[in-house]
Amino acid sequence: MSNVIDVLTNRRSIRRFKEQKIEQEKIDLITKAALMAPSSKRCRPWHFIVVTEKETLKALSECRPMGSAFIAGAAAAIVVLAEESKSDVWVEDASIAATHIILEANDLDLGACWVQVRNRQKDEKQSAEGYLRNLLSFPETLKAECIVALGYKDEEKKPFDDAHILTERIHYGKF
Repeated sequence: MSNVIDVLTNRRSIRRFKEQKIEQEKIDLITKAALMAPSSKRCRPWHFIVVTEKETLKALSECRPMGSAFIAGAAAAIVVLAEESKSDVWVEDASIAATHIILEANDLDLGACWVQVRNRQKDEKQSAEGYLRNLLSFPETLKAECIVALGYKDEEKKPFDDAHILTERIHYGKF
């Protein structure tokens, strides 16, 4: 088995974290991995907001009515943003960068989980992105893709089961 397949088999979304701070050296490696992500025409439209303050993590956890509460228990979170004007594929560019964050966190024995922000609502009156913009003061020129919660794992999950691989979705030559 290749090293990459091994990483992908064992990487799982972690939503429960220990009360343990992440060392700055690890945050630096994670953000470096994000900055090394490929982007369309090498335009690098992404920006990242690293949050480690407990009060702000709690506020981030309230960006959606469901699926974000666990951010409050994370040691850190990275909000992944992008300049829409730099690329018509900013969503893909930001998503690749977020994936780099998750994979580097996994390599550092940290847990991570993606929380979708784009096209999500905080409530019937406000988008998740608008809520985050007010909370974190990022400019209107930036769009929010997701938040990646990070921390030392306080749960273990079984590796991905090969029985769930949908090989029938692979097509050669034509559909």
